[in-house]
Amino acid sequence: MTTLPPTTQYVARPGLLDLGWGHPRPDLLPVEAWREATREALAEHGWHALTYGASAGPGPLLEWLAAHLTAVDGPCREDQLFVTGGASQALALAGAVLVRPGDVVLTDAPTYHLAFAVLRDLGATLVSAPADAEGLEPQATAALIGRLHGSGRRVSALYLVPTFGNPTGRSLPAPRRDDLLAVARRAGVTVIEDDTYRELAYDGPAPASLWSRAGGDGVVRLGSFAKTVAPGLRLGWLTASPGTVAAVAGLGWVVSGGGVNHTTALAMAAFGRAGAYARHTAHLRAEYRRQRDALVGALRATAPGLAVPVPGGGWFLWAGLPAGTDAEALLPVAERHGVSFVPGPRFHCDGAGGADRIRLAFSMLAPAELAEAAGRLGTALSSPSTPGARTA
Repeated sequence: MTTLPPTTQYVARPGLLDLGWGHPRPDLLPVEAWREATREALAEHGWHALTYGASAGPGPLLEWLAAHLTAVDGPCREDQLFVTGGASQALALAGAVLVRPGDVVLTDAPTYHLAFAVLRDLGATLVSAPADAEGLEPQATAALIGRLHGSGRRVSALYLVPTFGNPTGRSLPAPRRDDLLAVARRAGVTVIEDDTYRELAYDGPAPASLWSRAGGDGVVRLGSFAKTVAPGLRLGWLTASPGTVAAVAGLGWVVSGGGVNHTTALAMAAFGRAGAYARHTAHLRAEYRRQRDALVGALRATAPGLAVPVPGGGWFLWAGLPAGTDAEALLPVAERHGVSFVPGPRFHCDGAGGADRIRLAFSMLAPAELAEAAGRLGTALSSPSTPGARTA
């Protein structure tokens, strides 16, 4: 009998509550609302919805998205937008026009670990930018760029997730945002801002993006509907100068393919115009806030010695381990106790950091499951087989 491949990326492991995956809670995916949006798009556009699309994306989505981004963050025009197959593809597209093989690309430390492979695929050398507990340090980064330039290296871009970052959940303070933009401008380095989590803010408005603070100058911003609607749409965008957008639209495979994900993009326009996007994201914020609070509360009650910050948005909690406990060594112990996570070193491009941190995702599990996962982690931390464990 033929064994079919898995239908989804995530495959559950029996008996394991997995806090390692940044995936949506399945019952929060808007199946019925999306079905209606698709029906509306096909009714409105007919065969036009199923043919090759415009290179930068279909007009209805560009129009809605420009207005939406302007409302939530600051001015954005349609000629500054390119529709992509998600934020990861947006990063690859931006890199294709910005990065040459052999270039240095700076990354925040820690930052989204799966971006490393995307950037290395471009032939870039990754170097961690200096950071502290508040995030990237602009002046130390300026000094690093100076040293790299002095050794003959070309630094083409700096990648970071400055708002509700993955993995930390923190946001770069406003003064550092302005200082970082000034440093990058003087050095001729393009900032690639992964702004995926902007609309998942739980305790107040998200800070203004680097894109809006810079007036769109010197910044390429990446966005996605994966977190706010559904990752299976494979739909996102980038904002950049009109010249950069034109360069992306002129890439060979874009010209050959006639735009990215045209049919889904038209359905997204219908979803947005009907008000379904606004209603859905409001519901998500309430649910994910509840999940965040459930995990934070349970960890503080059941995992003594674990430092548990409260992220203001996003999907992740960046927990500090008790002294003497190593994240990689803890992982197999935790999995024997029925819970999993991602160890901190994986979020540093050189692996040289984060040994005392673990990333816990609160997006995929319901509050009761998160409380149970926290209890299992607390048991693992106190297990005699965990180095540095505190036992009664």
